[in-house]
Parts: sequence; C-alpha cells; structure tokens
Amino acid sequence: MKKILLSFLAVGAISFASTAQINGYSVGSTVADFTVTDTEGHSHNLYSYTSQGKYVVLDFFFDTCPPCQQTTPIFNELHEKYGCNTGDIICISMNNGSDGDAEVIAFENTYGGNFAHAPGVSADGGAGNVDNAFDPAAYPTYCIVGPDNKLKNGDIWPLADVGTFESALTAAGATLTPMSCATGIDDEDGYQVTQIVATFPNPATKEATIGFTLNEASEVSFELYSLLGKKVKVVSAQKFDAGLHNVEIPVFDLSAGNYFVNLISGDNVMDVTKLTIVK
Repeated sequence: MKKILLSFLAVGAISFASTAQINGYSVGSTVADFTVTDTEGHSHNLYSYTSQGKYVVLDFFFDTCPPCQQTTPIFNELHEKYGCNTGDIICISMNNGSDGDAEVIAFENTYGGNFAHAPGVSADGGAGNVDNAFDPAAYPTYCIVGPDNKLKNGDIWPLADVGTFESALTAAGATLTPMSCATGIDDEDGYQVTQIVATFPNPATKEATIGFTLNEASEVSFELYSLLGKKVKVVSAQKFDAGLHNVEIPVFDLSAGNYFVNLISGDNVMDVTKLTIVK
C-alpha cells in the first residue's frame, strides 16, 4: 500500500505531533476539480464551491483509525459552528477509499459526536479517487482548498480543538462568521431540512424539474454552473412557503454536457445537485 498509515498505541492525547500531510499537491498549487456523492446521495463539486468564494476543508480518514475517531467530533463542531455548509466554510469528510457507505455511516454514528455531522463520502461515492489525488501520508489529514482552487494548508495538526481549524482558516485568508445550521431532521410539524430531493428528467433535453424542501418560508433561486465553474443560468428568486416544491428550469438553450445546480435560499447555497443535458 503506497500510503504510510501511522500506528497509534494509545488513543489518549490528540495534540501530539504528526507527520500527516498532503503529498499529491504542494501548498500554493492548484487542486484538480472533483465531484463526489455523500452517503445521503448529495453531490459535491469542488469548483462549484470555490467559484462562490468558499473555503473547502477536507478530512481524509478511514473508519478504524483511532485518531480519526478522536478528532471527528472537532471537525463536526467546525461544520456546525459555521452553518453546516450554508456559509463560506465547506466541510467534507473524505474516506480513503477502503470503506463503503455503510461503514462511513456507522463511523459517523459511533464517533461523530453531538454536533451536526459533515457530509461523509465513501468509496461508493468516489472518495478513493480524491484520496489518490491528494495522497495523504497518514490519517487523519485535514487540509484547506481556497476560493482560488489552491491548496492553502495541507496539514492542520496537531488538532487540539475547533480553534485549531479557525486559526488555520484565518491564516488561509478566510473571514469567519459563525452562523446557525439550516439542516435538521424532518418531524411531524413539517420540513426542517432545506435541500434538493429530486431532479427529473435527468438527463434533460428542454427543461428539468427540481424538487426541493424548505424548512421555513423564504426566497429561493437556482444557479447552474458548468464543470469549469462558469455560471451559465440563473433562475430568479421566488418566495415559497415551508414544505415541498417543484421548479421548472428551461435548459434548451444550454449545450449538452454536465452541470451543477445550486439551490440558494437567501444568500446561502443550501444544496447542490448534478444535471446532465443531452441533445
């Protein structure tokens, strides 16, 4: 196995020195784009996030790694503190490609802590290819990709608490604004999750219907991006009540190919899905 997996005899202190680092890219180099699907079926495209001025924090891990188990709650605290990926900080847990969806879900359920859990991507969702490209020397490895698609930090360690992440993000140029999460669990009173739940037909030829839920009444718009991060279409904001809705997006004027659709509520990107257009 080409990666060096550190062996830990104890799982007590997590603030000791580590050789964990990114080998696939040097700090300051441009990171290749990627698209992955998390265990909940949601797509995440790096360049779609960075094109919106966001900083992407990646957590490379595998399920039986003791220091991964220890530090995952801290990563999830960062995710929750800065809006559960609805603000300027995007958090994604990226498996090393050895675990499937079931293992990653079990890992989060067991070790994720009491904070809202960051999206987890397993081998089933394409994490192995991303892990190969970044090539972490050990696990966990936490790193930052900036809005310019460059690696800002390839080794956030030692990790004492959420302040370690905050210091690294500030040094990378991020402006940190704590905000509440927009996600939650559906209950009998209605939807508490704002997200895309359906895209049909997909592939589309003339128009696509996006089904989505809102946790509260708000203005919603949609933005379509090419794989190169270019904004190609905007569907103007409309006011919707809380609940389940559909919006039709004309795509007859777009070239055949793959695109990303951003669901925007207020000024926040709440969810992203992939749309294929054929002619």
